[in-house]
Amino acid sequence: MEKSGYESCDDVRKADLIIINTCSIREKAAQKVYSQLGRLKQLKRKNHRLILGVGGCLAQQWGSQFIERVPFLDLVFGTHNIHLLPELVAKVEKSRAPVVRIEFQESVKSLNIPVPNNNGRVSAYITIMQGCNNFCSYCVVPYVRGREESRPFRDIVDEARSLAYSGIKDITLLGQNVNSYGLGNGGGHDFADLLQEIEHISGIERIRFTTSHPKDLSDKLIRCFSRTGKLCEHIHLPVQAGSDRILTMMNRCYTINDYCEKVDTLRAVCPEISITSDIIVGFPGETDRDFQATIDMMKKIRFDNIFSFNYSERKRTDAAKLGDTVNASVKRERLQTVQSLQEEHTLEKHKALVGNMEEILVEGPSKNSRDDMTGRTRTNKIVNFRGDYELIGKVVHVRITCAYLHSLRGELTGEEVT
Repeated sequence: MEKSGYESCDDVRKADLIIINTCSIREKAAQKVYSQLGRLKQLKRKNHRLILGVGGCLAQQWGSQFIERVPFLDLVFGTHNIHLLPELVAKVEKSRAPVVRIEFQESVKSLNIPVPNNNGRVSAYITIMQGCNNFCSYCVVPYVRGREESRPFRDIVDEARSLAYSGIKDITLLGQNVNSYGLGNGGGHDFADLLQEIEHISGIERIRFTTSHPKDLSDKLIRCFSRTGKLCEHIHLPVQAGSDRILTMMNRCYTINDYCEKVDTLRAVCPEISITSDIIVGFPGETDRDFQATIDMMKKIRFDNIFSFNYSERKRTDAAKLGDTVNASVKRERLQTVQSLQEEHTLEKHKALVGNMEEILVEGPSKNSRDDMTGRTRTNKIVNFRGDYELIGKVVHVRITCAYLHSLRGELTGEEVT
Protein backbone atom coordinates (compact mmCIF):
# COMPACT_ATOMS: atom_id res chain seq x y z
CA MET A 1 0.00 0.00 0.00
CA GLU A 2 3.03 2.33 0.26
CA LYS A 3 2.93 2.86 -3.52
CA SER A 4 -0.63 4.15 -3.09
CA GLY A 5 0.52 6.79 -0.61
CA TYR A 6 -0.20 4.88 2.59
CA GLU A 7 2.18 4.38 5.50
CA SER A 8 1.82 2.26 8.61
CA CYS A 9 0.27 3.83 11.70
CA ASP A 10 0.79 2.74 15.30
CA ASP A 11 -2.44 4.33 16.55
CA VAL A 12 -5.59 2.75 15.15
CA ARG A 13 -7.54 5.91 16.03
CA LYS A 14 -5.50 7.86 13.46
CA ALA A 15 -5.73 5.30 10.66
CA ASP A 16 -7.48 5.94 7.35
CA LEU A 17 -7.29 2.27 6.32
CA ILE A 18 -7.71 -0.72 8.63
CA ILE A 19 -7.41 -4.29 7.36
CA ILE A 20 -8.34 -7.22 9.58
CA ASN A 21 -6.74 -10.54 8.65
CA THR A 22 -9.06 -13.38 9.62
CA CYS A 23 -8.88 -17.10 10.36
CA SER A 24 -11.72 -19.59 9.97
CA ILE A 25 -10.04 -22.70 11.34
CA ARG A 26 -12.01 -22.55 14.62
CA GLU A 27 -15.20 -20.86 15.75
CA LYS A 28 -13.43 -18.86 18.46
CA ALA A 29 -11.27 -17.13 15.85
CA ALA A 30 -14.39 -16.15 13.90
CA GLN A 31 -16.04 -14.74 17.03
CA LYS A 32 -13.01 -12.54 17.71
CA VAL A 33 -13.51 -10.84 14.35
CA TYR A 34 -17.00 -9.67 15.32
CA SER A 35 -15.68 -8.29 18.61
CA GLN A 36 -12.91 -6.41 16.83
CA LEU A 37 -15.27 -5.00 14.21
CA GLY A 38 -17.64 -3.87 16.94
CA ARG A 39 -14.85 -1.84 18.52
CA LEU A 40 -13.91 -0.30 15.18
CA LYS A 41 -17.47 0.76 14.37
CA GLN A 42 -17.08 3.86 16.54
CA LEU A 43 -14.00 4.92 14.57
CA LYS A 44 -16.00 4.76 11.34
CA ARG A 45 -18.51 7.21 12.80
CA LYS A 46 -15.78 9.67 13.76
CA ASN A 47 -13.69 9.37 10.60
CA HIS A 48 -15.75 9.31 7.41
CA ARG A 49 -12.60 8.71 5.32
CA LEU A 50 -11.81 5.50 7.19
CA ILE A 51 -11.86 2.39 4.99
CA LEU A 52 -12.43 -0.83 6.89
CA GLY A 53 -11.56 -4.09 5.16
CA VAL A 54 -11.50 -7.78 5.99
CA GLY A 55 -9.20 -10.33 4.36
CA GLY A 56 -8.07 -13.86 5.08
CA CYS A 57 -9.88 -17.18 5.30
CA LEU A 58 -13.09 -15.99 6.93
CA ALA A 59 -13.45 -13.33 4.24
CA GLN A 60 -12.96 -16.02 1.62
CA GLN A 61 -15.56 -18.23 3.26
CA TRP A 62 -18.26 -15.62 3.84
CA GLY A 63 -17.74 -13.20 0.96
CA SER A 64 -20.69 -10.85 0.49
CA GLN A 65 -22.36 -12.35 3.59
CA PHE A 66 -19.76 -10.42 5.57
CA ILE A 67 -21.21 -7.14 4.26
CA GLU A 68 -24.71 -8.33 5.14
CA ARG A 69 -23.62 -9.15 8.69
CA VAL A 70 -21.45 -6.05 9.09
CA PRO A 71 -22.97 -3.34 6.88
CA PHE A 72 -20.32 -0.71 7.76
CA LEU A 73 -17.59 -2.83 6.13
CA ASP A 74 -16.07 -1.32 2.98
CA LEU A 75 -14.00 -4.18 1.61
CA VAL A 76 -13.93 -7.99 1.70
CA PHE A 77 -11.15 -9.75 -0.20
CA GLY A 78 -10.22 -13.42 -0.33
CA THR A 79 -7.02 -15.40 -0.01
CA HIS A 80 -6.18 -15.27 -3.73
CA ASN A 81 -6.73 -11.53 -4.07
CA ILE A 82 -4.22 -9.91 -1.73
CA HIS A 83 -2.26 -8.58 -4.69
CA LEU A 84 -5.33 -6.58 -5.74
CA LEU A 85 -5.55 -4.69 -2.44
CA PRO A 86 -4.29 -1.31 -3.77
CA GLU A 87 -6.73 -1.50 -6.69
CA LEU A 88 -9.64 -2.49 -4.44
CA VAL A 89 -8.93 0.27 -1.92
CA ALA A 90 -8.78 2.82 -4.75
CA LYS A 91 -12.18 1.61 -5.96
CA VAL A 92 -13.67 2.09 -2.49
CA GLU A 93 -12.09 5.56 -2.24
CA LYS A 94 -13.72 6.55 -5.51
CA SER A 95 -17.18 5.02 -5.13
CA ARG A 96 -17.52 4.75 -1.31
CA ALA A 97 -19.50 1.57 -2.04
CA PRO A 98 -18.61 -1.88 -0.60
CA VAL A 99 -16.31 -4.06 -2.70
CA VAL A 100 -16.11 -7.88 -2.51
CA ARG A 101 -13.51 -10.00 -4.35
CA ILE A 102 -13.21 -13.66 -3.33
CA GLU A 103 -12.74 -15.57 -6.60
CA PHE A 104 -9.84 -18.02 -6.84
CA GLN A 105 -7.10 -17.07 -9.30
CA GLU A 106 -5.30 -19.51 -11.57
CA SER A 107 -2.20 -18.86 -9.49
CA VAL A 108 -1.71 -17.06 -6.16
CA LYS A 109 0.06 -13.87 -7.25
CA SER A 110 0.53 -12.62 -3.68
CA LEU A 111 2.98 -15.47 -3.04
CA ASN A 112 5.65 -13.32 -4.65
CA ILE A 113 4.95 -10.13 -2.70
CA PRO A 114 8.21 -9.76 -0.72
CA VAL A 115 8.44 -9.15 3.01
CA PRO A 116 9.01 -5.42 3.70
CA ASN A 117 12.55 -4.30 4.44
CA ASN A 118 13.93 -4.82 7.91
CA ASN A 119 12.70 -2.22 10.40
CA GLY A 120 14.84 -3.11 13.38
CA ARG A 121 13.65 -6.70 13.36
CA VAL A 122 15.95 -9.72 13.58
CA SER A 123 13.46 -12.31 12.32
CA ALA A 124 11.08 -12.59 9.38
CA TYR A 125 8.64 -14.99 7.73
CA ILE A 126 8.83 -16.15 4.12
CA THR A 127 5.79 -17.78 2.54
CA ILE A 128 6.94 -20.69 0.36
CA MET A 129 3.56 -22.15 -0.62
CA GLN A 130 -0.17 -21.76 -0.19
CA GLY A 131 -3.12 -24.10 -0.06
CA CYS A 132 -3.50 -27.73 0.89
CA ASN A 133 -4.33 -30.99 -0.89
CA ASN A 134 -4.91 -33.17 2.17
CA PHE A 135 -8.61 -32.52 2.92
CA CYS A 136 -8.49 -33.56 6.57
CA SER A 137 -12.14 -34.12 7.40
CA TYR A 138 -12.30 -31.40 10.08
CA CYS A 139 -10.38 -28.71 8.18
CA VAL A 140 -11.70 -25.92 5.96
CA VAL A 141 -8.29 -24.79 4.66
CA PRO A 142 -8.46 -26.45 1.19
CA TYR A 143 -11.80 -24.73 0.60
CA VAL A 144 -10.68 -21.24 1.62
CA ARG A 145 -7.05 -21.24 0.47
CA GLY A 146 -7.28 -23.58 -2.51
CA ARG A 147 -5.04 -26.38 -3.67
CA GLU A 148 -1.30 -26.45 -3.00
CA GLU A 149 0.85 -24.08 -4.99
CA SER A 150 4.59 -23.94 -4.38
CA ARG A 151 6.42 -20.70 -4.90
CA PRO A 152 9.35 -20.85 -7.35
CA PHE A 153 12.53 -22.09 -5.66
CA ARG A 154 14.76 -19.25 -6.84
CA ASP A 155 12.27 -16.55 -5.76
CA ILE A 156 12.31 -17.87 -2.20
CA VAL A 157 16.10 -18.03 -2.09
CA ASP A 158 16.38 -14.51 -3.52
CA GLU A 159 13.99 -13.15 -0.89
CA ALA A 160 15.94 -14.88 1.89
CA ARG A 161 19.14 -13.32 0.53
CA SER A 162 17.49 -9.89 0.39
CA LEU A 163 16.29 -10.22 3.98
CA ALA A 164 19.76 -11.26 5.11
CA TYR A 165 21.18 -8.17 3.39
CA SER A 166 18.71 -5.99 5.33
CA GLY A 167 19.83 -7.48 8.66
CA ILE A 168 17.43 -10.37 9.20
CA LYS A 169 19.14 -13.30 10.93
CA ASP A 170 16.27 -15.68 11.70
CA ILE A 171 13.76 -16.75 9.03
CA THR A 172 10.72 -18.99 9.29
CA LEU A 173 9.49 -20.71 6.12
CA LEU A 174 5.69 -20.85 6.02
CA GLY A 175 3.16 -23.11 4.35
CA GLN A 176 0.07 -25.13 5.17
CA ASN A 177 2.25 -28.22 4.62
CA VAL A 178 5.87 -27.29 3.95
CA ASN A 179 6.81 -30.98 3.72
CA SER A 180 5.09 -31.22 0.33
CA TYR A 181 6.83 -28.15 -1.08
CA GLY A 182 7.88 -28.64 -4.70
CA LEU A 183 5.06 -30.95 -5.75
CA GLY A 184 3.56 -27.94 -7.53
CA ASN A 185 6.07 -25.65 -9.17
CA GLY A 186 9.21 -26.06 -7.11
CA GLY A 187 11.19 -26.63 -10.29
CA GLY A 188 12.33 -30.11 -9.33
CA HIS A 189 13.40 -29.11 -5.82
CA ASP A 190 11.85 -30.45 -2.64
CA PHE A 191 11.72 -28.85 0.81
CA ALA A 192 14.98 -30.41 1.98
CA ASP A 193 16.70 -28.91 -1.08
CA LEU A 194 15.32 -25.49 -0.15
CA LEU A 195 16.62 -25.74 3.43
CA GLN A 196 20.06 -26.74 2.21
CA GLU A 197 20.18 -23.86 -0.30
CA ILE A 198 19.23 -21.24 2.30
CA GLU A 199 21.90 -22.72 4.57
CA HIS A 200 24.52 -21.15 2.29
CA ILE A 201 23.17 -17.58 2.54
CA SER A 202 25.57 -15.37 4.46
CA GLY A 203 23.86 -13.45 7.26
CA ILE A 204 21.07 -15.96 7.88
CA GLU A 205 21.94 -17.67 11.15
CA ARG A 206 18.77 -19.57 11.98
CA ILE A 207 16.18 -21.33 9.83
CA ARG A 208 12.80 -22.50 11.11
CA PHE A 209 9.66 -23.76 9.40
CA THR A 210 6.02 -24.51 10.00
CA THR A 211 3.78 -26.47 9.53
CA SER A 212 4.54 -30.12 8.77
CA HIS A 213 2.16 -32.96 7.96
CA PRO A 214 3.48 -36.22 9.47
CA LYS A 215 2.64 -38.30 6.38
CA ASP A 216 4.98 -36.17 4.24
CA LEU A 217 7.91 -36.01 6.66
CA SER A 218 10.60 -37.71 4.60
CA ASP A 219 13.84 -39.30 5.78
CA LYS A 220 15.66 -36.77 3.61
CA LEU A 221 14.04 -33.92 5.48
CA ILE A 222 14.67 -35.54 8.87
CA ARG A 223 18.36 -35.87 8.02
CA CYS A 224 18.52 -32.10 7.53
CA PHE A 225 18.39 -31.76 11.31
CA SER A 226 21.86 -33.25 11.53
CA ARG A 227 23.30 -31.96 8.25
CA THR A 228 22.02 -28.39 8.03
CA GLY A 229 23.74 -26.36 10.73
CA LYS A 230 21.45 -23.32 10.56
CA LEU A 231 18.26 -25.38 10.82
CA CYS A 232 17.01 -24.97 14.38
CA GLU A 233 16.35 -28.04 16.49
CA HIS A 234 12.58 -27.70 16.58
CA ILE A 235 9.71 -29.17 14.60
CA HIS A 236 5.98 -28.58 14.89
CA LEU A 237 4.40 -31.91 13.91
CA PRO A 238 0.61 -31.96 14.45
CA VAL A 239 -0.64 -35.36 15.58
CA GLN A 240 -4.28 -34.29 16.28
CA ALA A 241 -5.33 -37.51 18.10
CA GLY A 242 -3.91 -40.66 19.65
CA SER A 243 -6.53 -43.07 18.38
CA ASP A 244 -6.07 -44.76 15.01
CA ARG A 245 -9.84 -44.94 14.62
CA ILE A 246 -10.17 -41.19 15.05
CA LEU A 247 -7.16 -40.52 12.80
CA THR A 248 -8.85 -42.53 10.06
CA MET A 249 -12.06 -40.55 10.49
CA MET A 250 -9.96 -37.37 10.33
CA ASN A 251 -8.39 -38.58 7.04
CA ARG A 252 -4.90 -38.03 8.43
CA CYS A 253 -3.36 -40.94 6.45
CA TYR A 254 -1.05 -42.25 9.16
CA THR A 255 -1.32 -44.39 12.29
CA ILE A 256 -0.02 -43.59 15.75
CA ASN A 257 2.68 -46.18 15.22
CA ASP A 258 3.73 -44.34 12.03
CA TYR A 259 3.84 -41.07 13.93
CA CYS A 260 5.83 -42.48 16.86
CA GLU A 261 8.36 -44.03 14.48
CA LYS A 262 8.97 -40.62 12.91
CA VAL A 263 9.39 -39.05 16.34
CA ASP A 264 11.89 -41.78 17.27
CA THR A 265 13.82 -41.16 14.04
CA LEU A 266 13.88 -37.39 14.65
CA ARG A 267 15.24 -37.91 18.16
CA ALA A 268 17.81 -40.42 16.95
CA VAL A 269 19.07 -38.01 14.28
CA CYS A 270 18.86 -34.95 16.56
CA PRO A 271 18.66 -35.91 20.27
CA GLU A 272 18.15 -32.30 21.43
CA ILE A 273 15.21 -31.62 19.09
CA SER A 274 12.12 -29.94 20.52
CA ILE A 275 8.86 -31.43 19.25
CA THR A 276 5.57 -29.56 19.50
CA SER A 277 2.17 -30.60 18.22
CA ASP A 278 -1.58 -29.94 17.83
CA ILE A 279 -4.30 -32.01 19.51
CA ILE A 280 -8.06 -31.88 18.91
CA VAL A 281 -10.37 -33.32 21.55
CA GLY A 282 -14.04 -34.16 21.13
CA PHE A 283 -13.96 -35.10 17.45
CA PRO A 284 -17.34 -36.59 16.44
CA GLY A 285 -17.62 -40.12 17.80
CA GLU A 286 -14.59 -39.83 20.13
CA THR A 287 -15.15 -42.36 22.92
CA ASP A 288 -13.51 -42.55 26.35
CA ARG A 289 -11.24 -45.23 24.90
CA ASP A 290 -10.24 -43.02 21.98
CA PHE A 291 -9.48 -40.17 24.34
CA GLN A 292 -7.42 -42.41 26.60
CA ALA A 293 -5.35 -43.36 23.56
CA THR A 294 -4.51 -39.67 23.14
CA ILE A 295 -3.43 -39.43 26.77
CA ASP A 296 -1.32 -42.58 26.44
CA MET A 297 0.31 -41.20 23.31
CA MET A 298 1.15 -37.92 25.08
CA LYS A 299 2.74 -39.78 27.98
CA LYS A 300 4.82 -41.83 25.57
CA ILE A 301 6.05 -38.98 23.37
CA ARG A 302 6.18 -36.18 25.97
CA PHE A 303 5.93 -33.17 23.68
CA ASP A 304 7.76 -29.97 24.54
CA ASN A 305 4.49 -28.13 24.04
CA ILE A 306 1.17 -28.42 22.21
CA PHE A 307 -1.69 -26.33 20.90
CA SER A 308 -4.88 -28.05 22.03
CA PHE A 309 -8.47 -27.33 21.05
CA ASN A 310 -12.00 -28.58 21.36
CA TYR A 311 -13.31 -29.82 18.02
CA SER A 312 -15.08 -26.99 16.21
CA GLU A 313 -17.47 -27.92 13.42
CA ARG A 314 -16.69 -26.09 10.17
CA LYS A 315 -19.15 -25.88 7.29
CA ARG A 316 -18.28 -27.67 4.01
CA THR A 317 -16.00 -30.20 5.74
CA ASP A 318 -16.70 -33.93 5.78
CA ALA A 319 -16.66 -34.02 9.58
CA ALA A 320 -19.57 -31.57 9.67
CA LYS A 321 -21.73 -34.33 8.15
CA LEU A 322 -21.07 -36.46 11.23
CA GLY A 323 -22.67 -33.96 13.61
CA ASP A 324 -21.10 -32.62 16.79
CA THR A 325 -21.74 -35.76 18.83
CA VAL A 326 -19.54 -35.22 21.90
CA ASN A 327 -21.19 -33.37 24.77
CA ALA A 328 -19.78 -29.87 25.37
CA SER A 329 -19.06 -30.56 29.05
CA VAL A 330 -17.20 -33.76 28.10
CA LYS A 331 -15.13 -31.77 25.62
CA ARG A 332 -14.23 -29.20 28.26
CA GLU A 333 -13.22 -31.90 30.73
CA ARG A 334 -11.09 -33.73 28.17
CA LEU A 335 -9.41 -30.51 27.06
CA GLN A 336 -8.56 -29.64 30.66
CA THR A 337 -7.06 -33.10 31.13
CA VAL A 338 -4.91 -32.72 28.02
CA GLN A 339 -3.75 -29.24 28.96
CA SER A 340 -2.93 -30.19 32.55
CA LEU A 341 -0.88 -33.17 31.40
CA GLN A 342 0.97 -31.05 28.85
CA GLU A 343 1.77 -28.42 31.47
CA GLU A 344 3.50 -31.16 33.48
CA HIS A 345 5.53 -32.23 30.46
CA THR A 346 6.42 -28.67 29.41
CA LEU A 347 7.58 -27.72 32.90
CA GLU A 348 9.56 -30.96 33.10
CA LYS A 349 11.33 -30.10 29.81
CA HIS A 350 12.04 -26.56 30.96
CA LYS A 351 13.41 -27.61 34.36
CA ALA A 352 15.81 -29.98 32.60
CA LEU A 353 17.43 -26.93 30.98
CA VAL A 354 18.30 -25.18 34.27
CA GLY A 355 22.07 -24.89 34.47
CA ASN A 356 22.52 -25.27 30.71
CA MET A 357 24.34 -22.73 28.57
CA GLU A 358 22.10 -21.74 25.64
CA GLU A 359 22.72 -19.68 22.51
CA ILE A 360 20.08 -16.94 22.41
CA LEU A 361 19.32 -14.71 19.44
CA VAL A 362 18.31 -11.44 21.13
CA GLU A 363 15.05 -10.20 19.63
CA GLY A 364 14.37 -7.12 21.74
CA PRO A 365 13.15 -5.94 25.13
CA SER A 366 11.03 -8.27 27.23
CA LYS A 367 7.30 -7.59 27.43
CA ASN A 368 7.46 -7.79 31.23
CA SER A 369 10.46 -5.56 31.96
CA ARG A 370 12.25 -2.88 29.98
CA ASP A 371 15.42 -3.83 31.87
CA ASP A 372 15.30 -7.31 30.37
CA MET A 373 16.04 -8.60 26.90
CA THR A 374 14.27 -11.57 25.37
CA GLY A 375 15.15 -14.12 22.74
CA ARG A 376 14.79 -17.76 21.82
CA THR A 377 16.88 -20.85 22.10
CA ARG A 378 17.49 -22.82 18.94
CA THR A 379 14.78 -25.16 20.25
CA ASN A 380 12.30 -22.24 20.19
CA LYS A 381 12.02 -21.62 23.93
CA ILE A 382 11.65 -18.05 25.18
CA VAL A 383 14.41 -16.82 27.51
CA ASN A 384 14.41 -13.51 29.42
CA PHE A 385 17.58 -12.07 30.93
CA ARG A 386 19.04 -8.77 32.10
CA GLY A 387 20.75 -7.01 29.20
CA ASP A 388 21.18 -3.86 27.11
CA TYR A 389 19.52 -2.77 23.86
CA GLU A 390 22.86 -2.99 22.05
CA LEU A 391 22.50 -6.79 22.22
CA ILE A 392 19.48 -6.83 19.88
CA GLY A 393 20.29 -8.90 16.81
CA LYS A 394 23.25 -10.63 18.42
CA VAL A 395 23.58 -14.26 19.47
CA VAL A 396 24.77 -14.50 23.07
CA HIS A 397 25.45 -17.19 25.64
CA VAL A 398 22.91 -17.29 28.48
CA ARG A 399 22.98 -19.68 31.42
CA ILE A 400 19.47 -20.86 32.36
CA THR A 401 18.70 -20.15 36.02
CA CYS A 402 14.93 -20.59 36.39
CA ALA A 403 12.21 -22.53 34.58
CA TYR A 404 8.61 -21.44 34.22
CA LEU A 405 5.70 -22.87 32.27
CA HIS A 406 5.87 -20.40 29.37
CA SER A 407 9.46 -19.17 29.49
CA LEU A 408 12.92 -19.50 30.98
CA ARG A 409 15.05 -17.10 32.99
CA GLY A 410 18.77 -16.78 32.41
CA GLU A 411 21.94 -14.84 33.10
CA LEU A 412 24.12 -13.33 30.39
CA THR A 413 27.61 -14.79 30.60
CA GLY A 414 29.28 -12.00 28.66
CA GLU A 415 30.31 -14.40 25.93
CA GLU A 416 28.98 -13.13 22.63
CA VAL A 417 28.68 -15.73 19.88
CA THR A 418 28.06 -13.34 16.94
